[in-house]
Amino acid sequence: MKGDMTLLITGAAGFIGALTASQIVNAGRAAICLDNLNPYYSVELKLARAQHFAVNPLPVDVAEANALMAVFETHRPTHVIHLAAQAGVRHSIHAPYDYLHSNLTGFLNILEACRRFPVEHLVFASTSSVYGAQTQTPFVESLSIQTPMSLYSATKGANELMAHSYAHLYGIPCTALRFFTVYGAWGRPDMAPILFSKAILAGEPIEVFNGGDMLRDFTHVSDIVGGIFAALHTPPPKANPFAVYNLGAGKPVQLNHFIDLIEKAAGKPAIRQLKPMQPGDMQATYADTTAARLAFGYEPIMPLATGVAELVAWVKSYYKL
Repeated sequence: MKGDMTLLITGAAGFIGALTASQIVNAGRAAICLDNLNPYYSVELKLARAQHFAVNPLPVDVAEANALMAVFETHRPTHVIHLAAQAGVRHSIHAPYDYLHSNLTGFLNILEACRRFPVEHLVFASTSSVYGAQTQTPFVESLSIQTPMSLYSATKGANELMAHSYAHLYGIPCTALRFFTVYGAWGRPDMAPILFSKAILAGEPIEVFNGGDMLRDFTHVSDIVGGIFAALHTPPPKANPFAVYNLGAGKPVQLNHFIDLIEKAAGKPAIRQLKPMQPGDMQATYADTTAARLAFGYEPIMPLATGVAELVAWVKSYYKL
């Protein structure tokens, strides 16, 4: 990191945020870390994650404009990594107003803060879900994102459009990173990798939607974090201050094969309960990462089997299975 950089990270007790913040700590640098510790999933896990990664976030909700502006005014960050959001495709069907609060109001506040206290680069999390009903694979950034399959994906697509407008109106360099199915130790307990690992280790059944006949571009969290930092140091040019990149493994895997790898790592068979496709789910995600590779050398390196074995070992230890 540059010596004159003051970095702010939101969502710093989250899965990706904590590992991102820890990379700063490990480099002997400081960052302003924020997290509102919302109870969408276990706050105990978030606190344990923050402790493990030596992160001590300020309890600030980005949707609270005055509190966020006070942080910017006090610390004057030069660079922002915005990872705070209300996540979850299925939750967005049942609790839509959570997404208005965090993903729309919260993101507008981030943009306004970056305008009032000008930053050199805003990097923020988007998602592969923005591709929605697209059937052309692999997904390239030039594809339309006008067919979202859930409110969650609609709000993340809206974030990209909002950032584009602020980039061009106010010259704020903004980069959107579309993450593809992130997995790894300390992951979100509402996502399939953790749910499946816990159940298989405990000898409990797992619900396998669409018979497991879905493709996901499983991407290890360490590869995502590497991409975040590479992007952070590669702001878009002033002439065109908005950029968007896919960050994925670029190797879509059938869900059934992913479950097979968990079984192997756990040393136990899965009890599979086959279910129909759920509302809001996508049949396939598959990242074309050419743009990220050319722009800042993005190259995911974690082998899937190694990453899954690490994940299962952590689940076994943390959940005492």
